[in-house]
Amino acid sequence: MIIGKRVRLRGAERDDIPRFVAWLNDPEVYIHLTPREAISRVEEEQWFEKMFELPLEEHVLVIEINIAEEWLPIGNIQLMKINWRDSSAEIGIFIGEKRFWSQGYGREAMQLMVKHGFSDLNLNRIFLRVDGNNPRAIRSYEHAGFIHEGRLRQAHFQNNEYIDSLLMSVLHSEWQEKLD
Repeated sequence: MIIGKRVRLRGAERDDIPRFVAWLNDPEVYIHLTPREAISRVEEEQWFEKMFELPLEEHVLVIEINIAEEWLPIGNIQLMKINWRDSSAEIGIFIGEKRFWSQGYGREAMQLMVKHGFSDLNLNRIFLRVDGNNPRAIRSYEHAGFIHEGRLRQAHFQNNEYIDSLLMSVLHSEWQEKLD
């Protein structure tokens, strides 16, 4: 478990599946995720089982916040495609509980996971992809230390238009400088 000031990250449990399915069937949530469509409980259960074939470092962590002395799951976060040779990984996050959007919980979760990646896993680079039409997420990533690296032009078709996908990353040295 990774614990911050207002957020903690814990391993996903089978009991989380109904909550994940509810989040991933909300068009406002899944529009900026991959896949960009609703999923069934069976598909989520299959995904959950396959997750255990991944290295432990790539398992999904549930983002929880403390509300009235109880921990409430609000989303999840994951380091993916860890490349040990290059010391890099992709990171993915979403807040499924929309009432907690834009309150800094995603930013704190991202900061905790980046710290874990650099301090515990000895990564050098953590990167992500974000839809160019998702300014709330872009701002959150910038606040967490991510820098714009590139743009994949018209990479996704969404709501009858092509949108760009932005590539952002943070390096261990940049993250360390922010701490000093």
